[in-house]
Amino acid sequence: MEIQIKTYAELTTVELYEILRCRAEVFVVGQNCVYQDLDGKDEHSLHLFLADGSEILSYLRVIAPPSAGAPASIGRVLTVERARRRGLSRRLMQRGIEVAKTLADTIEIDAQAYLVDFYRSLGFAVCSDEYLIDRLPHFRMKM
Repeated sequence: MEIQIKTYAELTTVELYEILRCRAEVFVVGQNCVYQDLDGKDEHSLHLFLADGSEILSYLRVIAPPSAGAPASIGRVLTVERARRRGLSRRLMQRGIEVAKTLADTIEIDAQAYLVDFYRSLGFAVCSDEYLIDRLPHFRMKM
């Protein structure tokens, strides 16, 4: 499987639908967390994904910094349940970090608390106290 990297404008309607379906499957249904996924950031992001045919297995978005000197961010990191424990998230995050480093010197993420060790293993460091996003505990992490 090859990692696809596309701007919002480059995504086909089938790819965009599949991205949104996966995000709903993992974050809304899988974590039982109702939240506003469509946040206006997709249009300013690079979308990285691994797919098996038209089915997306792993996805993340790299959000370009809003201004010079601001950090880039990586978010909506997911691997669908049936494709987990195959290293897809790690592989995709490593590529996402490479992409984000071309946009800014600093990368920030809002990491769910249970994934802090995973992100540490990729080079991120916790830089906040625990806080809630949509009732789920998170930490701000920076690279």
